[in-house]
Amino acid sequence: MITFVDTNVLLDVLAKREHHYDASAAIWTLAESGEITTYISAISFNNIYYILRKFGGRSVARDALRSLRDVFESVPPDSKIINQAIDSDCDDFEDAIQFHSAIRVKAQVLITRNPKDFPASSVSIATPDEFRTFWSEESTN
Repeated sequence: MITFVDTNVLLDVLAKREHHYDASAAIWTLAESGEITTYISAISFNNIYYILRKFGGRSVARDALRSLRDVFESVPPDSKIINQAIDSDCDDFEDAIQFHSAIRVKAQVLITRNPKDFPASSVSIATPDEFRTFWSEESTN
């Protein structure tokens, strides 16, 4: 299954965000084990570096980037994705880049903690908890 993970889910794991860590870590584990093919936007790298460096320092931020690089495939925000994001109906430009990156890789599911921020389309939108439940049901069938 091809999935796309939003930056907020990655930060849940890297920053060990209480109440969100377990479900998001389950997604990370599925990606790391190769059970799902998971993409992230290349913009997630700079967003995560900025946030983690601010709160944990440069070394913590660099280690996080290495982890991302080693587990996930990244989608570069080329001019087509940027133009689609600019012209989209998404209220948040960063979310629009994430969404159009997911479409680019033909993701079946975009996993985010903010599903209402994304339009209905051929890509299903799910929270980490929803995806974990779905995956658990699929793998037992």
